[in-house]
Amino acid sequence: MRLFISYRVIASASVLIATALVHAADTYRIVHTYPHDQHAFTQGLVYVDGHLYESTGIKGQSTLREEDLETGRIQRMQVVSDQYFAEGLTDWKNTLIQLTWQSHIAFVYDRATFRLLRTFHYDGEGWGLTHDAKSLILSDGTSALRFFDPETFKEVRRITVTDRGKPVTELNELEYIHGEIYANIWHTDHIGRISPATGRVIGWIDLKGLMPRSQLSNDEAVLNGIAYDAAHNRLFVTGKLWPKIFEITLVPEKAKLVPVRHIK
Repeated sequence: MRLFISYRVIASASVLIATALVHAADTYRIVHTYPHDQHAFTQGLVYVDGHLYESTGIKGQSTLREEDLETGRIQRMQVVSDQYFAEGLTDWKNTLIQLTWQSHIAFVYDRATFRLLRTFHYDGEGWGLTHDAKSLILSDGTSALRFFDPETFKEVRRITVTDRGKPVTELNELEYIHGEIYANIWHTDHIGRISPATGRVIGWIDLKGLMPRSQLSNDEAVLNGIAYDAAHNRLFVTGKLWPKIFEITLVPEKAKLVPVRHIK
């Protein structure tokens, strides 16, 4: 659990009493569990119009997939050329857009057929991808989130993600939910909820224990995959090389004041 601490100092004679405002991260409750290909190195996850789409990574193994949520069965798959390490994925209108890690190229596919329509170039690495009503939103492993025009693919603005004034780096898979950007933080069990206007972390979601490490065989089998079913208000999460996709509901935690020390 991550703690958000601010100090309030109360003076009384020669004694200072410090208290900390502790904002515990939201936790979760599992609603349903679905099967997932344990060999899939999940880089992007999207649920749209009743269909689940996934981008998987690693050179020579990268794919774009449409999957049946209930059974985990792959219904359609596009193999990505061996020279590319596929990354984040999002939908835009009737297309799917898939990033690559260090090749500076994104692929734009027809969502119904997986036919490649075009490519576009971007600077820096590609990690996660999502969109709001106007822009594509890209993470690149730094504390920056970059916004692109989805028609011209030109960068229109960027924000720096911060938590209590400090940059938050290694932002990975992204999802835009209820006006906030949800971001996996690579190699952690945490998802940050980020303001798209300011970049400030609004809150954290702690998914510790969701997938027991005893059921995973690789140190890189980390949390990475967020999808939202807007029609039915369902939140899905998974990870790289995980055998399951989890539908979860968030359990809010309340802030509280706790004494931390006495200073004389």
